[in-house]
Amino acid sequence: MARFPIHVRYPLARRSPGTELVLRSALDWERDVVPVRADGNLFEFELVAPAERLFLDYKPCLRERGVFQWSVGDNYVTWSQEAPHEIYPRFLDSHGTLSPHFTVRSRAGAVYEVRVYLPPGYEENTLKRYPTLYAHDGANVFVPEESVGRVPWDLDDTHDLLDTMAVIDKVIVVAIHARAGARTLDYTEPGFHEYARFLAEELVPAVDASFRTLAHSSQRATLGSSLGGVVALHLAWSAPETFGKAACLSSSFGYHDDLFARIAREERRPVRLYLDSGWPRDNFETTRQMVQLLVQKGYVIGQDLVYFAFPLALHSERYWAARVHLPFQYLFGRAWNTPL
Repeated sequence: MARFPIHVRYPLARRSPGTELVLRSALDWERDVVPVRADGNLFEFELVAPAERLFLDYKPCLRERGVFQWSVGDNYVTWSQEAPHEIYPRFLDSHGTLSPHFTVRSRAGAVYEVRVYLPPGYEENTLKRYPTLYAHDGANVFVPEESVGRVPWDLDDTHDLLDTMAVIDKVIVVAIHARAGARTLDYTEPGFHEYARFLAEELVPAVDASFRTLAHSSQRATLGSSLGGVVALHLAWSAPETFGKAACLSSSFGYHDDLFARIAREERRPVRLYLDSGWPRDNFETTRQMVQLLVQKGYVIGQDLVYFAFPLALHSERYWAARVHLPFQYLFGRAWNTPL
């Protein structure tokens, strides 16, 4: 027989007294499966199926005051193995929340506009903690009215679609707007040293103190395009104890930075990296050169380094928006039967 252990974490005490949490599955969508063990907010289930079944669709459900309610979203899928499939469902049809702009002043006196995206279910299932993604050129990632050419990356929509597909862990996105007239200063040498210090020593601790984050470098990534990709790699290389992952799209390596020289002479950092570019004239050659250098430093393509080249892709928000799902999946992809 194939066994499918499932752990559901949900703050049931916040619901009406007497509310029950059960499962329904593809074995019989009309039959309730009750937990084999319940301990506070943890509900443990075990589904048993014929040995030839390799995966199983299922959904948590609530019985509350005589009303039967399915969890929001598509079916969960689990694979037959010993490790429990751990999930944090939601039952309110909520959407992600994009905060208003707020300003953060660094100790050096620089003022940044920041927006934070909280994923669906953040307010309902308060047991869940989240990885974080720090996005540069933050004006371009959410809202058309703020973006270059009114074409945003739609990070929130891309995130929610990938979450619905159950291929990523939900993520808190912190979008840092480039300062007017100071983008090049913050994203290139020598100014990017102070910008990186501000993020690692001031902004990240503030975010971790304000939101339910997974406060470990392995759960924290940074992302940018063009010069934003340069500063993303600089952050991971300079502060790997804070940023364990970086995504660098169409990065202008070598324009006004010392990354080639530093990476060549310094020890390899324990970080995971995503690099890409379009072709032609989309920083194709410099990105290939950086990938080659990283491989020489010991990074392995397909393990801690991913690289893509996109034929005829241009240096623009529209093309970055179309492929941002790839770094999302690489940096926050959910291994089978790890927490959602």
